[in-house]
Amino acid sequence: MTTDVTRDVIPFRQAVRAWFAISLQTFGGPAGQIAVMQRTLVEDKRWIGQRRFNHALNYCMLLPGPEAQQLAIYVGWLLNGVRGGLVAGTLFVLPGMLAMLALSAVYVLWQDTAMVSALFAGIAPAVLAIVAQAVIRVARRSLTHPLFAAVAVAAFAALALFAVPFPIVIAVAALIGWTVHKLAPQVLAKSNGHADDGGTPPLIPDDALHHAQPSRRSATKILAVGLAAWWLPVAAVALFLGTDSVFTTQGLFFSGTALVTFGGAYAVLAFVAQRAVEDYGWLSPGEMVRGLALAETTPGPLIMVVQFIAFLGAYRDPGLLTSWGGALLGALLTTWVTFVPCFLFIFLGAPYVERLRHNTAISAALTGITASVVGVIANLALYFAEHTLFERTFTWAWGPLTIQLPSLDTLNPIAGVITLTALVMTFVLKWPMLRVLGICALLGAGTILLP
Repeated sequence: MTTDVTRDVIPFRQAVRAWFAISLQTFGGPAGQIAVMQRTLVEDKRWIGQRRFNHALNYCMLLPGPEAQQLAIYVGWLLNGVRGGLVAGTLFVLPGMLAMLALSAVYVLWQDTAMVSALFAGIAPAVLAIVAQAVIRVARRSLTHPLFAAVAVAAFAALALFAVPFPIVIAVAALIGWTVHKLAPQVLAKSNGHADDGGTPPLIPDDALHHAQPSRRSATKILAVGLAAWWLPVAAVALFLGTDSVFTTQGLFFSGTALVTFGGAYAVLAFVAQRAVEDYGWLSPGEMVRGLALAETTPGPLIMVVQFIAFLGAYRDPGLLTSWGGALLGALLTTWVTFVPCFLFIFLGAPYVERLRHNTAISAALTGITASVVGVIANLALYFAEHTLFERTFTWAWGPLTIQLPSLDTLNPIAGVITLTALVMTFVLKWPMLRVLGICALLGAGTILLP
């Protein structure tokens, strides 16, 4: 027998305190962030059932954007309606946004000092180990059949060898997953999660019905408000600072990336790095790696690295504004257009998703996308390795092949040694991410003592 989920499952102030506490623990990427919510919401507080939590997570993974933040919005919506989702999603990113803003300013002020340069020279190799670990973790979870391993390899080859646009790779992977579901459903591993452990019943049981009824009227209202909130700041920037300003370009570009960020930040960062570095010139390849390292050390979604990218790009080309004013505007506008769509997607889709608990076709498309993400992240690891271990790269083309290769005579031996050390600490000693980053930073700082 099912029960009805009514508004404000728990007192709103109690929910706010819980989400604030969660926001201060969101280190370690999406896996760590989801684990924090799992422990707090499912195991400790018993606010939501395990299968219900897994159901929300699975559908958040279908959406573009940071799935951990979207999961927070979704659960916040389940617990306290729209205001609960707004608070949960905002608090989830607020500490990381403020920290990244401060670190971006620190980088601009002191990047040319020997000590800061040495610290980043040590942190960048650690990022390689972190990304390599992400490849393995996603592969273990996603490549449950040789067919999906082939999808991952094909995705890597499409990006690394043929320069296929990232959105096309994701779309084809989703189509493959859906086709496999139709033609060979036995290939897909089926898992509905685990039942609750028999302890205190959760406030939102697995079989509970939600009060929200999907309707065209409510969907139209949410869509109108969401699109206005998303695009009005971009329109204002274009109107007052010009359509050719760096701010308009950043607003449009990062609005677009918000729509293709499937599979987590790692999956889209190769695309972002290519455009931000090579097409727009907002920062250098080395700075892209340093920005990712900064994002790894702050709470919140890893995609917050886009704030660092926008900060540097706007600082160096502020147009009518001062450098610092431009940097602040670029960083805040980029953060806005990156995360506002997440709220729109959840509030618009959650009432429908609540009634699509067992849609196997959508789950199959997600399986295809998740498999391709392994190849996408592997391509990102290759990109970072080339620009961390070597001083220069060049493009080799032959017919449809377009490959970025390192200049072997520009190998940085110190970066190679620190990278090897980071790999040992990550995979052999299995040390936590923040410890690896800290030790590599100290190793980098120690290089200033070398002759």
